[in-house]
Amino acid sequence: MADDRNADRDFDIVLFGATGFTGRLTAEYLARHAPDGLRWALAGRNRDKLEEVRHHLATISGSAADLELLHADVTDPTSLVEVAQRARVVITTVGPYLAYGEPLVAACADAGTDYVDLTGEPEFVDRMYLRHHRAAVASGARIVHACGFDSIPHDLGALYTVQQLPDDAPITLRGVVRSGGTASGGTIHSALNQFARARRMKEAYSARRRAEGRPADGRRSRAVSGTPHKDSVLGYWLLPLPTIDPIVVARSGAALPAYGPDFRYSHYAGTKTIRYAAGGAVVVGALAAAAQVGPVRRFLLDRVAQGEGPDEARRDASWFTVDFVGESGGRTVHTRVSGGDPGYTETSMMLAESALCLALDDNPSTAGQVTTAQAMGDNLLARVQAGGLRFETL
Repeated sequence: MADDRNADRDFDIVLFGATGFTGRLTAEYLARHAPDGLRWALAGRNRDKLEEVRHHLATISGSAADLELLHADVTDPTSLVEVAQRARVVITTVGPYLAYGEPLVAACADAGTDYVDLTGEPEFVDRMYLRHHRAAVASGARIVHACGFDSIPHDLGALYTVQQLPDDAPITLRGVVRSGGTASGGTIHSALNQFARARRMKEAYSARRRAEGRPADGRRSRAVSGTPHKDSVLGYWLLPLPTIDPIVVARSGAALPAYGPDFRYSHYAGTKTIRYAAGGAVVVGALAAAAQVGPVRRFLLDRVAQGEGPDEARRDASWFTVDFVGESGGRTVHTRVSGGDPGYTETSMMLAESALCLALDDNPSTAGQVTTAQAMGDNLLARVQAGGLRFETL
């Protein structure tokens, strides 16, 4: 049966940030796909904008006309505590999370309220673990970061792949990302700010590793930095991809016995020619260098809008694939996760389905800061497949 903790609360799900671009897409998905009887609400600081979103949602589903609107402001922690205490699950699309996310994490951890976001910011995730994991364990809250393109296709794709390999032998897995989509303004802002905070990001990661320790059962799970090379199985040129995704996958590997006694994961962008791989390396290097110079970073940030995104036609033309090659016990498995527009359409679906999964499904018993594979596993895998993502063994 589904988790009935906090069943007496006013709402199954509260969406914070519905007036932003991705938040609005998430609200539209819920309006179309929420089961009958789901008690959900919108939260934000501008009631007029929330009312406009509610009016729009009512054109999708008549029942959305009755959605309650809650006041929530990241500069007013009391308002976030009140929202957390009334909800079973809170979704937030309000970023960058390092700047705006902690008060809501703290409120949910203290109130025993499940929390999902779409952050791709490793420093934020590590600092939230250090500051709020214990409180969430004590209250029973499940704090689940990275529930969009960062990092569900990679985290669940890795789970799907290792389930086809022996769990009593070391597993080596690599994920290779290719896409034809538009990066969101929020993603670009987060990336530039992370490049500028490389030292502090490393400090937070190291502090978390010391606090976490190794798995109690003696298993090992690591994210391993690869080197540029041509993949002998896929035929692509591979460029190491320094995102949050390999860290999330490795943490799932540490938590779940299915990943074997010694799990290693490497993460890459894949290109058809070495010219594109070299070009990608130059672009990433240039952005990293620019982020170190305050005036240049601010110049770039001022020219990338947040809260806006591409129109529906452009999103419909976008796509992504993540190929996984897993090796264990003399066996090699090649799988693929694929879908449509990664940055917006699929991200809003994955975020909404993560919240629905926590609210409605019979998930593993977990608490604290947990990954999507750890918290929801096969239940979420089934949900995102129903939502349109393809998981296949090649």
